Amino acid sequence: MRRIVLAGGAYVPVLGLGTWGWGEDSGRRSDEVAALRCSLDLGLSLVDTAEMYADGGAEEVVGEALAGRRDEAFVVSKVLPSHASRSGTVAACERSLRRLGTDRIDLYLLHWQGGHPLEDTIAAFGSLVDVGKIRFWGVSNFDHRALADLGQLPGSGGLATDQVLYNLSRGGPEYDLLPWCVENELPVMAYSPIEQGRILADATLGDVAAGHGVSPAAAALAWVLRRDSLCTIPKASSPQHVRDNATALDVELTWDDLEALDRAFPPPNGPRALEVL
Repeated sequence: MRRIVLAGGAYVPVLGLGTWGWGEDSGRRSDEVAALRCSLDLGLSLVDTAEMYADGGAEEVVGEALAGRRDEAFVVSKVLPSHASRSGTVAACERSLRRLGTDRIDLYLLHWQGGHPLEDTIAAFGSLVDVGKIRFWGVSNFDHRALADLGQLPGSGGLATDQVLYNLSRGGPEYDLLPWCVENELPVMAYSPIEQGRILADATLGDVAAGHGVSPAAAALAWVLRRDSLCTIPKASSPQHVRDNATALDVELTWDDLEALDRAFPPPNGPRALEVL
C-alpha cells in the first residue's frame, strides 16, 4: 500500500474513502457500513467524514462500521466554520466523538474559513491534541494565500494537511496551490477526485481507462494519484465501488495518456480562484 506522511508524522494510504452523502438514506446504511469495512479489508484505512454531512449522520454510520475495528482506521472529521470558536471547536469535537463512538479523531479539519478568528480555532485544536481527543489538525478549502497567512499565526506549526477540490476538470490548484504545498512540505488531500461522476463519460478518459483495463473512475483516480505527497478520498457507497476504486493503485499512466488527458482537460495557464463543492 502506497502511503504519504502528513506533516506531524502520520502515515496514511494515498487512497481512502469519503462519506459525503452518507447517512442521508436509511435504506443505504447497510451498504455504506459494508463499504467502509471492505475498505479496511483492502488496507484503505483513511476515512473522511464531517459533522456537516447529514447533520452528523455520516459520522454515525462511520462509527457503526468501525465498531470493533477502530484501531484499523485513520479517521478524519471536520468542524463547521460557524462552530470554530475556541470553545465551539472543542464542543463540536466532543459531539463528533460521541457520534463516531471513539475516544479520538486522528485528523480534525476546519471545513473552510469562517468568521471566527483562526487564532482561536488553532488554539482549540492545540488543546484537543494536548488531551488526546485529536491526534493532528489541518484545514480544508484554503488556497495558498490563506495557508501563508495561517502560517504566521501562533501554533500554526501543527498544520498537517490542506484538503481541497482537485480532479481532471478542477485543475486550478496545479498552478499555485500545489507548488506552494510542495515548497512548504505540506501534503494535500484531494476531495471529489472524480467530480461526483460528472467527468466519467468523457471519451478520452474512457479510452485511457480501456487501455489499462480499468473503469473511467479508476483512471481518473490514477491521474490524481500520479502526484507525490497527495492522497485522495473518493466516495464509495458499496463494497464493489470500493474494490473498483482500489484498482487505481495498479495503474501507471503513460506520457501518452497524460498528454491526451491534458488535451481533453487543459491544465491552468494562470491563477484561478480555489474552487469548492
